Amino acid sequence: MKHSVLKTALCLTTVIAAASPAFAQFKERTFRVSNGINEDHPVAVGMQAMQTCLDEKTGGMMKMQGFWGGALGGDLQATQAVRSGLQEAVVTSSSPLVGMESALGVFDLPFLFRTPEEAYAVMDGPFGESLNEKLDAVGLVNLGYWENGFRNMSNSQRPIETWEDFEGMKVRVMQNNIFLDTFSNFGANATPMSFGEVFSALETKAIDAQENPYVTIDTSKFYEVQSYISETRHAYTPFLFLFSKAIFNTYSPEEQQALRDCTIVGRDVERAAIQELNLKSLAKMEEAGLKFNTISPGDQAAMLEKSQVVYEKHKATIGEDVVDQVQQILTELRAAQ
Repeated sequence: MKHSVLKTALCLTTVIAAASPAFAQFKERTFRVSNGINEDHPVAVGMQAMQTCLDEKTGGMMKMQGFWGGALGGDLQATQAVRSGLQEAVVTSSSPLVGMESALGVFDLPFLFRTPEEAYAVMDGPFGESLNEKLDAVGLVNLGYWENGFRNMSNSQRPIETWEDFEGMKVRVMQNNIFLDTFSNFGANATPMSFGEVFSALETKAIDAQENPYVTIDTSKFYEVQSYISETRHAYTPFLFLFSKAIFNTYSPEEQQALRDCTIVGRDVERAAIQELNLKSLAKMEEAGLKFNTISPGDQAAMLEKSQVVYEKHKATIGEDVVDQVQQILTELRAAQ
């Protein structure tokens, strides 16, 4: 018996000794991740997958702590804290960050992408890397492009089938000049408004319409005070998983690589989850009585053509080379189909 116990102890010691060097380059770390969205959003599913990956790669040494619903501040405030090294990470939409890096405005251009796959080809390739270099220069390490997704219209007036249907409609938009100009160009009364005010403004008819991904329209209950939902797909905006450069640079190369690898694992899970949930959200809203319509390819093309004035107005601010590069990638992708 004594010999057996001793043998077992020796075996365990050997296993631990063999395993320890594999994780020696990892320190025990808990890093905070700020999110503006709530914990029932697919980003949480992606973060769970990312944590599982980190557990495997680091032996459980690196842990994420998620903060939801803007608990650490809004997207811009949290990103500034990350940039300053006061906070480790944030998952944020690209739109609020154009003041830090103007090239991110390319994602706000109307009707740029036709499918999520087009967006992935742009973000996950050399163009995405070039944007990452720009972000690195302002103190932010972008570990990966996650999905916020296509934005669509809901309103209380009529189906949106052509750009002329926006005429005179009071549309809430983000406090973003490209969105403001896009809807004003269609003849809408574009109204910048903070997200927290949207439901009551729709309910009291202070505004007629709003635009967001289906998941957001559903979880924010906007559909309860709207009659129509139209698949305009007028903009595709990504989430960025941003890490503080100041803090990231204190990590070992192995820790940095684990973060990069596991963010991509989480990204792929989150993208699949959000596309599935978008379909469920749309079905739920139709069941609730909203009238749903899609837009014909011809009318979609007319909307893009009408929007060229917006491209021209904002091209210089975003960077002509940035806009041209994305459009060239998309031209080549579509020609190959």
